[in-house]
Amino acid sequence: MGRKYFGTDGIRGQANAGTMRPDRVLTIAMAAALSLKSGSHRQRAVIGKDTRLSGYMLESAFVSGFTAMGVDTFLVGPVPTPAVAMLTRSLRADIGVVLSASHNRFFDNGIKLFGADGYKLSDAKEAEIEALIEQDPTRHLAGPEDLGRATRIESARDRYVEFVKRTLPRSLSLEGLRVAVDCAHGAAYRVAPSALWELGADVVPLSVAPNGANINEDCGATSIGLLQRKVREVRADIGIALDGDADRLIVVDEKARAVDGDQVMAAIARSWAQDRRLARPGIVATVMSNLGLERFLDGQGLALSRTKVGDRHVVSRMREEGFNLGGEQSGHIIMTDYATTGDGLVSALQLLSLIQRKGRPVSEVCHCFDPVPQVLKNVRVPGGAPLQDAGVKGAIAAGEERLGASGRLVIRPSGTEPLIRIMGEGDDADLVNLVVDDIVAALTGAARR
Repeated sequence: MGRKYFGTDGIRGQANAGTMRPDRVLTIAMAAALSLKSGSHRQRAVIGKDTRLSGYMLESAFVSGFTAMGVDTFLVGPVPTPAVAMLTRSLRADIGVVLSASHNRFFDNGIKLFGADGYKLSDAKEAEIEALIEQDPTRHLAGPEDLGRATRIESARDRYVEFVKRTLPRSLSLEGLRVAVDCAHGAAYRVAPSALWELGADVVPLSVAPNGANINEDCGATSIGLLQRKVREVRADIGIALDGDADRLIVVDEKARAVDGDQVMAAIARSWAQDRRLARPGIVATVMSNLGLERFLDGQGLALSRTKVGDRHVVSRMREEGFNLGGEQSGHIIMTDYATTGDGLVSALQLLSLIQRKGRPVSEVCHCFDPVPQVLKNVRVPGGAPLQDAGVKGAIAAGEERLGASGRLVIRPSGTEPLIRIMGEGDDADLVNLVVDDIVAALTGAARR
């Protein structure tokens, strides 16, 4: 059965509409609080957000919902998603809440939930919260003497900066590196430039003036043109683009060329394997990672374990099978030696450390393989996902047969939008395009019927 509220990465929608109306969010908060009730101790929650205007509204709704259920709340303001995960553990809270729509524009917002261990909630826990939402949690309101309290933690940003700095050896300095960092007018607009500067880098900050409506607007990890131009202009050694909640990054090398998450994972995996730092001989990535990455890792004697799309699925596989490195092509890099979720800034620091130690340019360190030609197209399906249509099934089967062992297809419904995503890759770029176009045509026809 499909879930009503939770998608690939928490709950997401247009601010002040549908699920993201304050009254609905209030109910979600009360249900989340009710799911914590176990034992006699007083529960605590950490609430962080990015820089969207709607964050004030949703923050107030969550505070009201938690305190009404007798949960004490710590408000940490605009901080990256991984900072909330870290602070949830540091403050010994029972749950962490991030109010963010990640890479979406300002008119959307969302809710991400973390457990006491700093990891995103399991599917089972999210299903429990959904059930509690439908059962009217107001029946379990706290009495007047048991209401929760709200406290603002002014040191949250400083705590996080110190945390990310400690992921590098104390003896390592970034002195001599000119780093352009695009913070997407988002949650890392203060912490990322500060951490890089404190580690000795010559920092060129971009998109660090949030106004509530400019988050991810023509900047950040989803729009790297601004960063590429700045890297050329100031002759930076590297450009780092974070998204709105700073849980992922895209790198730009000294030639202003994009470096995606697959190349970053490849570079770090090779280095960690040489240093015997990999907990297992391989990494975890999703079905969207390029076939070139898989072939490169195989050449290094390393395995690639693939999961469904979503960094929470990557983390789950890593925990189940004992991997300590994984991520997504989109830039979520998870290093469980340091963090419980994707952390764009920690990932950037690990890469900068590697570059500094190698003494080689980013274009050399981060070009580990030539990507196999990959095509990604979306089909909007407002009436539902017609993946069971006979014509669609036939087009997919024919495409798989044409690509054979030299390519692959991934067709999946989006977890956040009414789209079906079609990804094809293979050694023959023209063939991949033809196969994907045939499937798009079949899906489009089925959606119209």
